[in-house]
Amino acid sequence: MSLEDFHRNFRSTLQSLVVGRAEADEGPFPSEELVFAEMVMEHLAAAGISETPTVGHWSGRVGNAQLRVTGHALSADETALDLFVAHYFGTDELSELKDAEAAATAAEGVRFLIRAASGSLDSKLDPTHPVGDLVATIRARWSGLDRLRVFVITDGRTKVKRFADKEIEGKMVGVEAMDMERLFRHAEGRPRDEIAVSFVQSIGRPLPCVHVPDPDADYEYALTALPGGLLRDLYLRFGARLLEANVRTFLGARKTVNKGVVETLRKEPEHFLAFNNGLVLVCDEAVFERSPEGGVGLTFLRGMQIVNGGQTTATLYFASREDRTIDLSHVMVPAKIVILKEARDEARERLISSISRYANSQNAVKMSDLSANRPFHVQLEKLANEVWCPDGATRWFYERAAGAYNVMLLREGTAARRRKLQETIPPKRKLTKNDVARYHEAWRARPDQVALGAEKNFAAFMAALDETPGIVPHPLDARWFRGMIARAILFRAVESLLRTGDARRIFRQGLINIAAYVVSLAAEKFGERLDFEQIWMRQGISDGLRDLLRDWAVVVNDGFARHAPGQQISEAAKRPDVWRAVRAEAYPQPTGRISEIAGT
Repeated sequence: MSLEDFHRNFRSTLQSLVVGRAEADEGPFPSEELVFAEMVMEHLAAAGISETPTVGHWSGRVGNAQLRVTGHALSADETALDLFVAHYFGTDELSELKDAEAAATAAEGVRFLIRAASGSLDSKLDPTHPVGDLVATIRARWSGLDRLRVFVITDGRTKVKRFADKEIEGKMVGVEAMDMERLFRHAEGRPRDEIAVSFVQSIGRPLPCVHVPDPDADYEYALTALPGGLLRDLYLRFGARLLEANVRTFLGARKTVNKGVVETLRKEPEHFLAFNNGLVLVCDEAVFERSPEGGVGLTFLRGMQIVNGGQTTATLYFASREDRTIDLSHVMVPAKIVILKEARDEARERLISSISRYANSQNAVKMSDLSANRPFHVQLEKLANEVWCPDGATRWFYERAAGAYNVMLLREGTAARRRKLQETIPPKRKLTKNDVARYHEAWRARPDQVALGAEKNFAAFMAALDETPGIVPHPLDARWFRGMIARAILFRAVESLLRTGDARRIFRQGLINIAAYVVSLAAEKFGERLDFEQIWMRQGISDGLRDLLRDWAVVVNDGFARHAPGQQISEAAKRPDVWRAVRAEAYPQPTGRISEIAGT
Protein backbone atom coordinates (compact mmCIF):
# COMPACT_ATOMS: atom_id res chain seq x y z
CA MET A 1 0.00 0.00 0.00
CA SER A 2 1.57 3.26 -1.14
CA LEU A 3 0.70 6.90 -0.58
CA GLU A 4 -0.23 7.19 -4.25
CA ASP A 5 -2.63 4.22 -3.94
CA PHE A 6 -4.19 5.83 -0.88
CA HIS A 7 -4.66 9.12 -2.72
CA ARG A 8 -6.33 7.43 -5.69
CA ASN A 9 -8.60 5.48 -3.39
CA PHE A 10 -9.49 8.59 -1.39
CA ARG A 11 -10.34 10.43 -4.60
CA SER A 12 -12.47 7.53 -5.83
CA THR A 13 -14.41 7.54 -2.55
CA LEU A 14 -14.85 11.31 -2.81
CA GLN A 15 -16.21 11.09 -6.34
CA SER A 16 -18.63 8.32 -5.30
CA LEU A 17 -19.97 10.55 -2.54
CA VAL A 18 -20.36 13.50 -4.93
CA VAL A 19 -22.28 11.35 -7.43
CA GLY A 20 -24.47 9.93 -4.65
CA ARG A 21 -25.37 13.40 -3.39
CA ALA A 22 -26.10 14.62 -6.89
CA GLU A 23 -28.41 11.66 -7.44
CA ALA A 24 -30.14 12.48 -4.15
CA ASP A 25 -30.89 15.97 -5.55
CA GLU A 26 -29.31 17.75 -2.60
CA GLY A 27 -29.57 21.22 -4.08
CA PRO A 28 -26.96 22.41 -6.58
CA PHE A 29 -24.40 19.91 -7.82
CA PRO A 30 -22.18 19.30 -4.78
CA SER A 31 -18.75 20.89 -4.82
CA GLU A 32 -15.91 18.37 -4.82
CA GLU A 33 -13.86 20.73 -2.70
CA LEU A 34 -16.49 21.04 0.03
CA VAL A 35 -17.20 17.30 0.08
CA PHE A 36 -13.45 16.73 0.35
CA ALA A 37 -13.26 19.24 3.21
CA GLU A 38 -16.16 17.52 4.95
CA MET A 39 -14.44 14.13 4.66
CA VAL A 40 -11.19 15.43 6.13
CA MET A 41 -12.89 17.38 8.91
CA GLU A 42 -14.92 14.33 9.90
CA HIS A 43 -11.70 12.32 9.99
CA LEU A 44 -10.08 14.90 12.27
CA ALA A 45 -13.05 14.64 14.63
CA ALA A 46 -13.02 10.82 14.55
CA ALA A 47 -9.28 10.80 15.30
CA GLY A 48 -9.80 13.07 18.30
CA ILE A 49 -7.72 15.86 16.75
CA SER A 50 -10.65 18.25 16.53
CA GLU A 51 -14.21 18.60 17.75
CA THR A 52 -17.31 17.86 15.66
CA PRO A 53 -16.93 20.07 12.55
CA THR A 54 -19.28 22.40 10.73
CA VAL A 55 -18.72 22.89 7.00
CA GLY A 56 -19.24 26.46 5.85
CA HIS A 57 -17.34 28.17 3.04
CA TRP A 58 -16.81 31.91 2.89
CA SER A 59 -14.21 34.05 1.14
CA GLY A 60 -13.85 37.77 0.74
CA ARG A 61 -11.53 40.74 0.90
CA VAL A 62 -11.05 43.39 3.55
CA GLY A 63 -8.92 46.11 2.04
CA ASN A 64 -6.14 44.29 0.18
CA ALA A 65 -6.31 41.23 2.42
CA GLN A 66 -7.84 37.98 1.22
CA LEU A 67 -9.82 36.09 3.89
CA ARG A 68 -11.23 32.58 3.69
CA VAL A 69 -12.68 29.80 5.81
CA THR A 70 -14.01 26.37 4.78
CA GLY A 71 -15.28 25.12 8.14
CA HIS A 72 -14.82 25.28 11.87
CA ALA A 73 -15.07 23.25 15.08
CA LEU A 74 -15.81 24.70 18.51
CA SER A 75 -15.30 22.68 21.67
CA ALA A 76 -18.26 21.96 23.95
CA ASP A 77 -16.91 24.28 26.65
CA GLU A 78 -16.25 27.00 24.05
CA THR A 79 -12.56 27.32 24.93
CA ALA A 80 -11.05 25.72 21.80
CA LEU A 81 -11.68 26.75 18.20
CA ASP A 82 -10.31 25.24 15.00
CA LEU A 83 -10.67 26.89 11.60
CA PHE A 84 -10.20 24.91 8.38
CA VAL A 85 -9.10 26.33 5.03
CA ALA A 86 -9.01 24.02 2.01
CA HIS A 87 -6.36 23.98 -0.71
CA TYR A 88 -7.89 21.56 -3.19
CA PHE A 89 -6.19 20.33 -6.34
CA GLY A 90 -8.78 17.79 -7.51
CA THR A 91 -6.22 15.95 -9.63
CA ASP A 92 -5.89 12.22 -10.24
CA GLU A 93 -2.19 12.34 -9.46
CA LEU A 94 -0.86 13.43 -6.09
CA SER A 95 0.28 17.07 -6.21
CA GLU A 96 2.91 18.79 -4.11
CA LEU A 97 1.76 21.80 -2.10
CA LYS A 98 4.75 24.05 -1.59
CA ASP A 99 5.37 25.40 1.87
CA ALA A 100 4.89 28.98 0.70
CA GLU A 101 1.51 28.11 -0.82
CA ALA A 102 0.42 26.26 2.30
CA ALA A 103 1.47 29.19 4.46
CA ALA A 104 -0.44 31.60 2.20
CA THR A 105 -3.57 29.44 2.48
CA ALA A 106 -3.22 29.35 6.27
CA ALA A 107 -2.79 33.13 6.32
CA GLU A 108 -6.25 33.54 4.79
CA GLY A 109 -7.72 31.65 7.74
CA VAL A 110 -5.62 33.60 10.26
CA ARG A 111 -6.79 36.89 8.77
CA PHE A 112 -10.40 35.70 8.99
CA LEU A 113 -9.84 34.97 12.68
CA ILE A 114 -8.26 38.39 13.31
CA ARG A 115 -11.07 40.28 11.55
CA ALA A 116 -13.79 38.21 13.20
CA ALA A 117 -12.34 38.82 16.66
CA SER A 118 -12.04 42.57 16.08
CA GLY A 119 -15.58 42.94 14.77
CA SER A 120 -14.46 44.43 11.46
CA LEU A 121 -16.03 41.59 9.45
CA ASP A 122 -19.61 42.25 10.42
CA SER A 123 -20.26 44.90 7.79
CA LYS A 124 -18.65 42.78 5.08
CA LEU A 125 -20.98 39.78 5.48
CA ASP A 126 -24.27 38.99 3.85
CA PRO A 127 -26.56 38.82 6.92
CA THR A 128 -28.14 35.60 5.59
CA HIS A 129 -24.81 33.77 5.23
CA PRO A 130 -24.31 31.04 7.88
CA VAL A 131 -20.72 32.18 8.52
CA GLY A 132 -22.20 35.19 10.30
CA ASP A 133 -23.01 32.93 13.25
CA LEU A 134 -19.36 31.83 13.42
CA VAL A 135 -18.14 35.42 13.32
CA ALA A 136 -20.55 36.38 16.12
CA THR A 137 -19.40 33.42 18.20
CA ILE A 138 -15.70 34.30 17.77
CA ARG A 139 -16.34 37.89 18.82
CA ALA A 140 -18.51 36.92 21.80
CA ARG A 141 -16.27 34.07 23.03
CA TRP A 142 -12.88 35.58 22.24
CA SER A 143 -11.78 36.23 25.81
CA GLY A 144 -12.45 32.61 26.79
CA LEU A 145 -10.75 30.94 23.83
CA ASP A 146 -7.41 29.52 24.92
CA ARG A 147 -6.67 27.04 22.12
CA LEU A 148 -6.82 28.36 18.58
CA ARG A 149 -5.70 26.49 15.48
CA VAL A 150 -5.88 26.97 11.73
CA PHE A 151 -5.70 23.81 9.61
CA VAL A 152 -4.78 23.78 5.94
CA ILE A 153 -6.59 20.73 4.56
CA THR A 154 -5.37 19.58 1.18
CA ASP A 155 -5.49 16.64 -1.21
CA GLY A 156 -1.84 17.35 -1.99
CA ARG A 157 1.29 16.64 0.00
CA THR A 158 3.15 19.20 2.08
CA LYS A 159 6.71 19.01 3.30
CA VAL A 160 5.94 20.81 6.56
CA LYS A 161 3.01 19.61 8.70
CA ARG A 162 3.25 22.22 11.44
CA PHE A 163 4.11 25.85 10.86
CA ALA A 164 5.20 28.56 13.25
CA ASP A 165 2.51 29.75 15.66
CA LYS A 166 0.92 33.14 15.03
CA GLU A 167 0.14 35.64 17.79
CA ILE A 168 -3.22 37.42 17.69
CA GLU A 169 -4.04 39.92 20.43
CA GLY A 170 -1.95 38.04 22.96
CA LYS A 171 -3.27 34.60 21.96
CA MET A 172 -1.16 31.98 20.17
CA VAL A 173 -2.67 30.36 17.09
CA GLY A 174 -1.31 27.01 15.98
CA VAL A 175 -1.03 26.41 12.23
CA GLU A 176 -1.04 22.86 10.85
CA ALA A 177 -1.43 21.07 7.53
CA MET A 178 -3.58 17.96 7.19
CA ASP A 179 -2.44 16.57 3.86
CA MET A 180 -2.69 13.22 2.09
CA GLU A 181 0.50 11.97 3.69
CA ARG A 182 -0.79 12.64 7.19
CA LEU A 183 -4.16 11.06 6.38
CA PHE A 184 -2.31 8.04 4.98
CA ARG A 185 -0.43 7.60 8.25
CA HIS A 186 -3.71 7.63 10.10
CA ALA A 187 -5.19 5.08 7.69
CA GLU A 188 -2.26 2.80 8.45
CA GLY A 189 -3.27 2.94 12.09
CA ARG A 190 -0.48 5.12 13.45
CA PRO A 191 -2.00 8.51 14.34
CA ARG A 192 -0.23 8.19 17.68
CA ASP A 193 3.04 8.89 15.85
CA GLU A 194 2.07 12.57 15.78
CA ILE A 195 2.20 12.88 19.56
CA ALA A 196 5.86 13.57 20.19
CA VAL A 197 7.74 15.63 22.75
CA SER A 198 11.38 16.71 22.88
CA PHE A 199 12.31 17.46 26.48
CA VAL A 200 15.42 19.33 25.39
CA GLN A 201 13.29 21.70 23.32
CA SER A 202 10.45 21.91 25.85
CA ILE A 203 12.31 22.34 29.14
CA GLY A 204 15.87 22.88 27.94
CA ARG A 205 17.39 19.66 29.31
CA PRO A 206 16.99 15.89 29.38
CA LEU A 207 14.60 14.55 31.99
CA PRO A 208 16.39 12.57 34.73
CA CYS A 209 15.07 9.01 34.85
CA VAL A 210 15.68 5.39 35.77
CA HIS A 211 15.84 3.25 32.62
CA VAL A 212 15.24 -0.50 32.84
CA PRO A 213 15.99 -2.12 29.46
CA ASP A 214 15.14 -5.78 28.83
CA PRO A 215 16.32 -7.30 25.54
CA ASP A 216 14.02 -10.32 25.96
CA ALA A 217 10.77 -8.49 26.72
CA ASP A 218 8.38 -6.74 24.37
CA TYR A 219 8.78 -3.48 26.27
CA GLU A 220 11.28 -1.36 28.18
CA TYR A 221 10.60 0.67 31.29
CA ALA A 222 11.50 4.09 32.64
CA LEU A 223 10.65 5.97 35.82
CA THR A 224 10.71 9.77 35.92
CA ALA A 225 8.84 12.88 37.06
CA LEU A 226 7.26 15.21 34.51
CA PRO A 227 7.05 18.99 35.09
CA GLY A 228 3.45 20.09 35.64
CA GLY A 229 3.83 22.97 33.22
CA LEU A 230 4.94 20.57 30.49
CA LEU A 231 1.89 18.34 31.03
CA ARG A 232 -0.37 21.38 30.87
CA ASP A 233 1.20 22.46 27.59
CA LEU A 234 0.90 18.96 26.12
CA TYR A 235 -2.79 18.85 26.98
CA LEU A 236 -3.26 22.29 25.46
CA ARG A 237 -1.60 21.11 22.24
CA PHE A 238 -2.97 17.59 21.89
CA GLY A 239 -6.09 17.58 24.07
CA ALA A 240 -7.92 14.27 24.48
CA ARG A 241 -5.60 12.61 21.96
CA LEU A 242 -3.14 12.20 24.83
CA LEU A 243 -5.74 10.02 26.53
CA GLU A 244 -6.70 7.88 23.52
CA ALA A 245 -5.61 4.63 25.11
CA ASN A 246 -7.09 5.48 28.49
CA VAL A 247 -10.03 3.29 29.46
CA ARG A 248 -11.79 6.40 30.78
CA THR A 249 -12.74 9.48 28.82
CA PHE A 250 -12.27 12.87 30.44
CA LEU A 251 -15.71 14.31 29.75
CA GLY A 252 -15.50 17.81 31.10
CA ALA A 253 -13.53 20.46 32.84
CA ARG A 254 -15.30 22.06 35.73
CA LYS A 255 -17.55 19.35 37.11
CA THR A 256 -14.98 16.57 37.19
CA VAL A 257 -11.92 18.44 38.41
CA ASN A 258 -10.37 16.52 41.30
CA LYS A 259 -10.71 18.74 44.36
CA GLY A 260 -7.77 17.15 46.16
CA VAL A 261 -5.48 17.77 43.20
CA VAL A 262 -6.61 21.39 42.97
CA GLU A 263 -6.07 21.94 46.70
CA THR A 264 -2.52 20.60 46.43
CA LEU A 265 -1.84 22.81 43.41
CA ARG A 266 -3.04 25.88 45.30
CA LYS A 267 -1.55 25.29 48.72
CA GLU A 268 1.33 22.80 48.45
CA PRO A 269 2.50 22.54 44.83
CA GLU A 270 5.98 21.44 45.96
CA HIS A 271 4.37 18.34 47.56
CA PHE A 272 2.49 17.26 44.44
CA LEU A 273 5.12 14.62 43.67
CA ALA A 274 4.66 13.08 47.12
CA PHE A 275 0.86 13.26 47.23
CA ASN A 276 -0.08 12.17 43.69
CA ASN A 277 -0.11 8.57 42.43
CA GLY A 278 1.20 9.76 39.08
CA LEU A 279 0.80 8.67 35.49
CA VAL A 280 1.28 5.54 33.42
CA LEU A 281 2.33 6.26 29.84
CA VAL A 282 3.07 4.12 26.83
CA CYS A 283 5.15 5.26 23.89
CA ASP A 284 6.48 3.83 20.64
CA GLU A 285 9.95 5.31 20.88
CA ALA A 286 12.15 6.83 23.56
CA VAL A 287 15.62 8.38 23.28
CA PHE A 288 18.05 8.42 26.21
CA GLU A 289 21.38 10.12 26.73
CA ARG A 290 23.70 10.98 29.57
CA SER A 291 22.66 14.02 31.54
CA PRO A 292 25.26 16.70 32.46
CA GLU A 293 25.34 15.17 35.95
CA GLY A 294 26.31 11.80 34.51
CA GLY A 295 23.00 10.00 35.01
CA VAL A 296 20.53 8.73 32.42
CA GLY A 297 18.38 11.40 30.80
CA LEU A 298 15.21 11.05 28.72
CA THR A 299 15.34 13.40 25.75
CA PHE A 300 12.48 12.39 23.42
CA LEU A 301 9.21 10.43 23.33
CA ARG A 302 7.19 9.56 20.23
CA GLY A 303 3.75 7.97 20.12
CA MET A 304 3.06 8.96 23.71
CA GLN A 305 -0.25 8.02 25.33
CA ILE A 306 -1.48 8.42 28.91
CA VAL A 307 -3.20 5.19 29.94
CA ASN A 308 -3.62 6.05 33.61
CA GLY A 309 -3.70 9.56 35.06
CA GLY A 310 -5.83 11.27 32.46
CA GLN A 311 -7.86 13.00 35.17
CA THR A 312 -4.67 14.34 36.75
CA THR A 313 -3.39 15.65 33.40
CA ALA A 314 -6.64 17.36 32.47
CA THR A 315 -7.03 18.81 35.97
CA LEU A 316 -3.58 20.41 35.76
CA TYR A 317 -4.67 22.12 32.58
CA PHE A 318 -8.17 23.21 33.60
CA ALA A 319 -7.25 24.23 37.15
CA SER A 320 -4.36 26.43 36.02
CA ARG A 321 -6.53 27.95 33.32
CA GLU A 322 -9.38 28.82 35.64
CA ASP A 323 -7.25 29.96 38.58
CA ARG A 324 -4.39 32.11 37.32
CA THR A 325 -2.80 32.15 40.78
CA ILE A 326 -1.86 28.47 40.45
CA ASP A 327 1.85 28.21 39.69
CA LEU A 328 2.91 24.93 38.06
CA SER A 329 6.61 25.75 38.05
CA HIS A 330 7.14 23.76 41.28
CA VAL A 331 4.84 20.89 40.34
CA MET A 332 6.35 17.53 39.39
CA VAL A 333 4.20 14.53 38.48
CA PRO A 334 5.53 10.96 38.94
CA ALA A 335 5.40 8.93 35.72
CA LYS A 336 5.95 5.31 34.75
CA ILE A 337 6.77 5.02 31.04
CA VAL A 338 6.35 1.75 29.12
CA ILE A 339 8.32 1.80 25.85
CA LEU A 340 6.75 -0.62 23.37
CA LYS A 341 9.05 -2.81 21.29
CA GLU A 342 6.53 -5.09 19.57
CA ALA A 343 6.65 -4.46 15.80
CA ARG A 344 3.25 -5.94 14.93
CA ASP A 345 0.47 -3.39 15.26
CA GLU A 346 -2.13 -5.88 16.52
CA ALA A 347 0.12 -7.24 19.26
CA ARG A 348 1.21 -3.72 20.21
CA GLU A 349 -2.37 -2.48 20.58
CA ARG A 350 -3.30 -5.60 22.56
CA LEU A 351 -0.47 -4.85 24.98
CA ILE A 352 -1.66 -1.24 25.34
CA SER A 353 -5.18 -2.43 26.14
CA SER A 354 -3.81 -4.79 28.80
CA ILE A 355 -1.66 -2.05 30.33
CA SER A 356 -4.69 0.25 30.37
CA ARG A 357 -6.82 -2.39 32.03
CA TYR A 358 -4.39 -3.32 34.78
CA ALA A 359 -3.14 0.21 35.38
CA ASN A 360 -6.72 1.26 36.12
CA SER A 361 -7.85 -1.88 37.92
CA GLN A 362 -7.43 -0.30 41.35
CA ASN A 363 -10.24 2.10 40.41
CA ALA A 364 -12.67 -0.67 39.41
CA VAL A 365 -12.85 0.52 35.80
CA LYS A 366 -15.09 -1.85 33.85
CA MET A 367 -13.56 -4.09 31.23
CA SER A 368 -16.43 -3.03 28.97
CA ASP A 369 -14.95 0.47 28.79
CA LEU A 370 -12.31 -0.83 26.39
CA SER A 371 -14.84 0.02 23.74
CA ALA A 372 -13.46 -1.10 20.39
CA ASN A 373 -12.93 -4.68 21.54
CA ARG A 374 -16.10 -5.11 23.59
CA PRO A 375 -18.63 -7.70 22.38
CA PHE A 376 -21.16 -5.15 21.11
CA HIS A 377 -18.75 -3.76 18.52
CA VAL A 378 -17.31 -7.12 17.54
CA GLN A 379 -20.81 -8.56 17.02
CA LEU A 380 -21.95 -5.51 15.07
CA GLU A 381 -18.94 -5.78 12.78
CA LYS A 382 -19.69 -9.46 12.22
CA LEU A 383 -23.34 -8.75 11.35
CA ALA A 384 -22.33 -6.00 8.92
CA ASN A 385 -20.06 -8.49 7.15
CA GLU A 386 -22.74 -11.19 6.99
CA VAL A 387 -26.07 -9.41 6.37
CA TRP A 388 -26.66 -8.38 2.77
CA CYS A 389 -29.05 -5.68 1.64
CA PRO A 390 -32.36 -6.74 0.05
CA ASP A 391 -30.83 -6.46 -3.44
CA GLY A 392 -28.46 -9.30 -2.52
CA ALA A 393 -25.54 -7.42 -4.09
CA THR A 394 -24.60 -4.70 -1.57
CA ARG A 395 -24.08 -4.41 2.16
CA TRP A 396 -23.21 -1.96 4.91
CA PHE A 397 -19.80 -1.61 6.54
CA TYR A 398 -19.19 -1.10 10.25
CA GLU A 399 -15.86 0.60 10.91
CA ARG A 400 -15.02 -0.82 14.33
CA ALA A 401 -11.45 0.54 14.04
CA ALA A 402 -10.78 3.99 12.58
CA GLY A 403 -9.60 3.80 8.97
CA ALA A 404 -10.72 0.17 8.50
CA TYR A 405 -12.80 1.00 5.41
CA ASN A 406 -9.84 2.48 3.55
CA VAL A 407 -7.58 -0.35 4.68
CA MET A 408 -10.12 -2.85 3.31
CA LEU A 409 -10.14 -1.11 -0.07
CA LEU A 410 -6.37 -0.78 -0.27
CA ARG A 411 -5.92 -4.50 0.39
CA GLU A 412 -7.66 -5.22 -2.90
CA GLY A 413 -4.46 -4.35 -4.75
CA THR A 414 -5.74 -3.05 -8.09
CA ALA A 415 -7.90 -0.05 -8.88
CA ALA A 416 -10.40 -2.24 -10.75
CA ARG A 417 -10.86 -4.52 -7.75
CA ARG A 418 -11.23 -1.53 -5.44
CA ARG A 419 -13.95 -0.06 -7.69
CA LYS A 420 -15.75 -3.41 -7.67
CA LEU A 421 -15.62 -3.55 -3.88
CA GLN A 422 -16.85 0.05 -3.64
CA GLU A 423 -19.86 -0.94 -5.70
CA THR A 424 -20.59 -3.70 -3.19
CA ILE A 425 -19.88 -1.57 -0.11
CA PRO A 426 -20.28 2.08 -1.17
CA PRO A 427 -18.86 4.85 1.02
CA LYS A 428 -22.35 6.13 1.83
CA ARG A 429 -23.02 2.82 3.61
CA LYS A 430 -20.11 3.09 6.02
CA LEU A 431 -20.95 3.45 9.71
CA THR A 432 -18.48 4.50 12.39
CA LYS A 433 -18.84 3.87 16.13
CA ASN A 434 -19.85 7.50 16.59
CA ASP A 435 -22.47 7.18 13.83
CA VAL A 436 -24.09 4.21 15.54
CA ALA A 437 -24.09 6.03 18.89
CA ARG A 438 -25.64 9.13 17.29
CA TYR A 439 -28.44 7.27 15.49
CA HIS A 440 -29.19 4.98 18.43
CA GLU A 441 -29.34 7.75 21.03
CA ALA A 442 -31.40 10.04 18.80
CA TRP A 443 -33.98 7.26 18.53
CA ARG A 444 -33.88 6.99 22.34
CA ALA A 445 -35.04 10.64 22.34
CA ARG A 446 -31.78 12.10 23.65
CA PRO A 447 -30.98 14.76 21.03
CA ASP A 448 -29.55 17.11 23.68
CA GLN A 449 -27.03 14.41 24.57
CA VAL A 450 -26.23 13.86 20.87
CA ALA A 451 -25.57 17.60 20.57
CA LEU A 452 -22.80 17.38 23.20
CA GLY A 453 -20.54 16.00 20.46
CA ALA A 454 -19.47 12.66 19.11
CA GLU A 455 -17.12 11.65 21.92
CA LYS A 456 -19.41 12.56 24.81
CA ASN A 457 -22.43 10.99 23.15
CA PHE A 458 -20.42 7.84 22.42
CA ALA A 459 -19.31 7.61 26.05
CA ALA A 460 -22.92 8.03 27.20
CA PHE A 461 -24.05 5.35 24.74
CA MET A 462 -21.43 2.93 26.07
CA ALA A 463 -22.54 3.66 29.63
CA ALA A 464 -26.17 3.07 28.66
CA LEU A 465 -25.30 -0.35 27.24
CA ASP A 466 -23.88 -1.27 30.65
CA GLU A 467 -26.47 0.38 32.85
CA THR A 468 -29.73 -0.16 30.94
CA PRO A 469 -30.37 -3.88 30.35
CA GLY A 470 -32.32 -4.70 27.25
CA ILE A 471 -31.71 -1.61 25.13
CA VAL A 472 -29.93 -3.95 22.70
CA PRO A 473 -30.27 -7.75 22.50
CA HIS A 474 -27.40 -9.90 23.66
CA PRO A 475 -26.04 -11.27 21.50
CA LEU A 476 -26.97 -8.92 18.69
CA ASP A 477 -29.08 -10.50 15.98
CA ALA A 478 -29.91 -9.81 12.34
CA ARG A 479 -33.32 -8.30 13.14
CA TRP A 480 -31.73 -5.75 15.49
CA PHE A 481 -29.06 -5.03 12.86
CA ARG A 482 -31.69 -4.30 10.21
CA GLY A 483 -33.42 -1.96 12.66
CA MET A 484 -30.14 -0.21 13.42
CA ILE A 485 -29.52 0.34 9.72
CA ALA A 486 -33.09 1.63 9.37
CA ARG A 487 -32.33 4.20 12.10
CA ALA A 488 -29.23 5.23 10.15
CA ILE A 489 -31.23 5.53 6.92
CA LEU A 490 -33.90 7.61 8.69
CA PHE A 491 -31.38 9.98 10.29
CA ARG A 492 -29.43 10.43 7.06
CA ALA A 493 -32.64 10.98 5.09
CA VAL A 494 -33.55 13.86 7.41
CA GLU A 495 -30.04 15.34 7.04
CA SER A 496 -30.38 15.07 3.27
CA LEU A 497 -33.75 16.80 3.10
CA LEU A 498 -32.28 19.72 5.07
CA ARG A 499 -29.83 20.22 2.19
CA THR A 500 -32.22 19.57 -0.70
CA GLY A 501 -33.57 22.21 -3.07
CA ASP A 502 -34.51 25.45 -1.32
CA ALA A 503 -34.04 23.94 2.15
CA ARG A 504 -30.67 25.63 2.66
CA ARG A 505 -32.42 29.00 2.65
CA ILE A 506 -34.44 27.81 5.66
CA PHE A 507 -31.94 25.62 7.48
CA ARG A 508 -28.77 27.69 7.68
CA GLN A 509 -26.94 25.96 10.52
CA GLY A 510 -27.06 23.09 12.99
CA LEU A 511 -28.29 20.56 10.43
CA ILE A 512 -27.14 17.54 12.41
CA ASN A 513 -28.82 18.91 15.55
CA ILE A 514 -32.09 19.57 13.73
CA ALA A 515 -31.93 16.02 12.33
CA ALA A 516 -31.36 14.57 15.81
CA TYR A 517 -34.34 16.51 17.19
CA VAL A 518 -36.59 15.40 14.32
CA VAL A 519 -35.60 11.73 14.70
CA SER A 520 -36.17 11.94 18.46
CA LEU A 521 -39.63 13.39 17.84
CA ALA A 522 -40.38 10.54 15.43
CA ALA A 523 -39.31 8.05 18.09
CA GLU A 524 -41.60 9.63 20.68
CA LYS A 525 -44.61 10.10 18.43
CA PHE A 526 -44.45 6.87 16.42
CA GLY A 527 -42.36 4.43 18.46
CA GLU A 528 -43.03 0.84 17.41
CA ARG A 529 -45.59 2.02 14.87
CA LEU A 530 -42.69 2.95 12.59
CA ASP A 531 -41.87 -0.09 10.46
CA PHE A 532 -38.08 -0.43 10.41
CA GLU A 533 -38.31 -3.57 8.27
CA GLN A 534 -39.98 -1.56 5.51
CA ILE A 535 -37.26 1.11 5.67
CA TRP A 536 -34.66 -1.66 5.49
CA MET A 537 -36.33 -3.29 2.48
CA ARG A 538 -36.59 0.05 0.67
CA GLN A 539 -33.16 1.24 1.86
CA GLY A 540 -34.82 4.62 2.09
CA ILE A 541 -38.00 6.33 3.25
CA SER A 542 -41.21 7.13 1.38
CA ASP A 543 -42.03 10.56 -0.02
CA GLY A 544 -44.89 10.85 2.46
CA LEU A 545 -42.64 10.30 5.48
CA ARG A 546 -40.00 12.60 4.01
CA ASP A 547 -42.55 15.42 3.54
CA LEU A 548 -43.85 15.02 7.09
CA LEU A 549 -40.37 15.09 8.62
CA ARG A 550 -39.45 18.14 6.56
CA ASP A 551 -42.48 19.97 7.98
CA TRP A 552 -41.37 18.95 11.46
CA ALA A 553 -37.84 20.19 10.75
CA VAL A 554 -39.27 23.64 9.94
CA VAL A 555 -41.05 23.69 13.32
CA VAL A 556 -37.84 22.56 15.08
CA ASN A 557 -35.80 25.25 13.31
CA ASP A 558 -38.32 27.93 14.25
CA GLY A 559 -38.38 26.57 17.80
CA PHE A 560 -34.65 27.09 18.17
CA ALA A 561 -35.08 30.68 17.01
CA ARG A 562 -37.83 31.27 19.60
CA HIS A 563 -36.39 29.46 22.59
CA ALA A 564 -32.69 30.28 22.05
CA PRO A 565 -32.62 33.56 20.09
CA GLY A 566 -29.20 34.68 18.93
CA GLN A 567 -27.53 31.38 19.83
CA GLN A 568 -25.94 28.91 17.48
CA ILE A 569 -28.18 25.86 17.15
CA SER A 570 -25.21 23.61 17.86
CA GLU A 571 -24.91 25.20 21.31
CA ALA A 572 -28.60 25.64 22.11
CA ALA A 573 -29.34 22.03 21.16
CA LYS A 574 -27.26 20.80 24.13
CA ARG A 575 -29.63 22.31 26.68
CA PRO A 576 -32.29 20.01 28.13
CA ASP A 577 -34.63 22.98 28.61
CA VAL A 578 -34.41 23.77 24.88
CA TRP A 579 -35.22 20.15 24.03
CA ARG A 580 -38.22 20.24 26.40
CA ALA A 581 -39.46 23.46 24.81
CA VAL A 582 -38.97 22.31 21.22
CA ARG A 583 -40.60 18.91 21.80
CA ALA A 584 -43.67 20.72 23.23
CA GLU A 585 -44.26 22.62 19.98
CA ALA A 586 -47.30 21.75 17.82
CA TYR A 587 -46.28 19.43 14.98
CA PRO A 588 -48.32 18.63 11.87
CA GLN A 589 -50.05 15.26 11.82
CA PRO A 590 -49.97 12.92 8.80
CA THR A 591 -52.70 13.99 6.37
CA GLY A 592 -52.76 10.71 4.50
CA ARG A 593 -51.42 7.21 4.67
CA ILE A 594 -47.68 6.89 5.22
CA SER A 595 -46.65 3.34 4.43
CA GLU A 596 -43.99 3.07 7.17
CA ILE A 597 -46.35 4.24 9.96
CA ALA A 598 -49.06 1.88 11.14
CA GLY A 599 -52.46 3.49 11.66
CA THR A 600 -52.06 6.36 9.19
